[in-house]
Amino acid sequence: MSYEMFDAKKLLGDTVYEVAKERNDIVLLSTDSAPRSGFTTFIEKMPEAYYELGIMEQAAIGVGAGMAVAGKVPVWCGPAPFCTARPFEFFKVDLGYMHQNMKVIGRNCGFNYADLGPTHYGLEDYGLVRMIPDVVILAPQDASELKGAIKAMLDYVGPVYLRLSTAKLPKIFEEKPFEIGKGNLIEDGEDVTILTTGEITVNTLAAVELLKAKGVSVRVVGLPTISPIDTDIIVESAKKTGRLVTVEEHFTVGGLGTIVEEITAENCPVKVKKIGVPFTYISAGPYDDMIQYCGLDPESICNSVMEFLK
Repeated sequence: MSYEMFDAKKLLGDTVYEVAKERNDIVLLSTDSAPRSGFTTFIEKMPEAYYELGIMEQAAIGVGAGMAVAGKVPVWCGPAPFCTARPFEFFKVDLGYMHQNMKVIGRNCGFNYADLGPTHYGLEDYGLVRMIPDVVILAPQDASELKGAIKAMLDYVGPVYLRLSTAKLPKIFEEKPFEIGKGNLIEDGEDVTILTTGEITVNTLAAVELLKAKGVSVRVVGLPTISPIDTDIIVESAKKTGRLVTVEEHFTVGGLGTIVEEITAENCPVKVKKIGVPFTYISAGPYDDMIQYCGLDPESICNSVMEFLK
């Protein structure tokens, strides 16, 4: 399929700026990363609301929490592993436990830093944040959902983690208000349900076309909110098709697949196939090669589902 493509970083920066210029409470924090995260216009137009902290991710959480106490809505964007793993305890205590109204954006998630290797991969980011109670986790799937998710994130009162890559982002869906905690039925089917999240959804949808050409009736559910997740649509899908497949650019341990297994085990036990990144250290390489190696390209997803259906 051919989609209109957008610059994810520009879309992020422009959307935050458009909302911020109509309010007086949004501030932008940077750990030597905001200019490279698409916030050039924000920095130029609203310098009084921009705070550069240097490479101090733990401090960003502490400063942001303090600003939230003072009534501000701090937005901080940086590479996914450095926003989640490095300041994890600060995230847990200052934001989660204290329910502070800060917005953390992990960019370059998944294999986006393909040439820099495991130290820079964002493959455990929402698995980590999910272990912090009371944090909303968003993984928009396309350009329209990213824009809507940013607006919903800024309106929501409480801590939010949003993940995105910085690659070109397709516009797959029509723009509509983003509802936190709501999954979307993209396509209905009878044989198997594929549950997908984040920007790997474009590969999932391409795989669905390959499956349909093989005569497989596929139910496709998009889950742009990881937490709180839409339990109802997962259970409904389990009851309807009896077999679930999860697709994510994240470790299969602790991610969407694990969440779906937990939900179905309690509510409607069915077979679940998890397609994602193997739980091991993977060497650096070109992004497309990494995706293919992990079986996340359309052909591999299709083949995995066909094998599962046997």
